[in-house]
Order: sequence, then structure tokens, then C-alpha cells
Amino acid sequence: MRSAKVVRKTNETDITVELNLDEQTGIEINTGVGFIDHMLTLFAKHGRFGLVVQVNGDLEVDSHHSVEDAGIALGAALCEALGDKKQIERYGDAFVPMDETLAQVVIDLSGRSYLVFNADLTNPRLGNFETEVTEDFFQAFAFNGFMNLHARVLYGRNTHHQIEALFKATGRALRKAVTINPAIKGVNSTKGVI
Repeated sequence: MRSAKVVRKTNETDITVELNLDEQTGIEINTGVGFIDHMLTLFAKHGRFGLVVQVNGDLEVDSHHSVEDAGIALGAALCEALGDKKQIERYGDAFVPMDETLAQVVIDLSGRSYLVFNADLTNPRLGNFETEVTEDFFQAFAFNGFMNLHARVLYGRNTHHQIEALFKATGRALRKAVTINPAIKGVNSTKGVI
């Protein structure tokens, strides 16, 4: 079973993430930021992952540290759960509509970290979540998950819908990328390592 538990403690946050790539062992998200709880729940549900995220952060400052550090811990848990990456598809992509919005996410679990993020999030705040932190979350997740992550909103009006479509698409794209394919010998790379 491909699963991992990561604990990350700093002066700003105390985070535990448990990720199960192969079994939907339940979803329990408590970051103190209601909107990101909703997004991570959607990510796990649409990716068919078991996911527990517990964050105690300095929300008296703002949501940035809690959200970004959750992305760091989630990326680290993904890396640990993937292990040697033998027989994974490696690539995944998804288009997800959300009412008037259409988002696309493409992932390569290449072992190289890179983010391309393209979304015009016009509403600066959703509850106690600063929407500019969305890109910081995805960067933290991509860089600590050692993946290429391309995320874009093709069109849309509602900021909530745009971010929701991105998280759902990330879950679906990652599901494809982590899927085991018995036809793949070793890792899916001519280098012999990813």
C-alpha cells in the first residue's frame, strides 16, 4: 500500500498529513481555513485518495503560512508514498468545468519541480482565505512533490468556481499520474529513474 505520514513543525505551523494513494481511507481536513478545507476535500474525493490534514497555524497573522505549509507537507507525503515510482503512469491531465469556469491541470511526476500557474482570481478573499495564496499552495505542492504542475483557468467569472475547478482537476490529474500500469517495466523514463 502506498501511503505516508508527514509531520512538519515550525514556529508558524504544526502540521500532520496522512496520504493514501491506493485506498479511500477517509477524508478529514482541518486547517482552520474553511475554504482550503473544502478545496482539499474536493482534491482527495476526485483523486480517490485517503487524506488527513491537521494544521495548527498562526491564523492571527493570515492564512498564508497555514495554506502554503499544508502544500509543502502534502507534496512531501506524495513523494514518500510514491517510493521508487516503479510502474506509475507518471503523467496525468484533466479538464474540469465548474459552472461558467473551465480549468485544466497537467502533471508530470518527473522528479523535477516546476509550476506554471495561470488564473486571474479577481476576488481577493473567500472567507478567511486570501485567494493570492492559491498559487503559493500549488507551488509548495509541486516543489515538494518534485513534479511539473501546469494549472490554468481557461475562462470563468467566479473566483470560488475557478479555484474549485483547479483543485478538482489536480486530484483527477494526479490520480492518472500515480496509477500503476503493469505494462510499464521499471520506471516510465529512458533515464531509468524519475
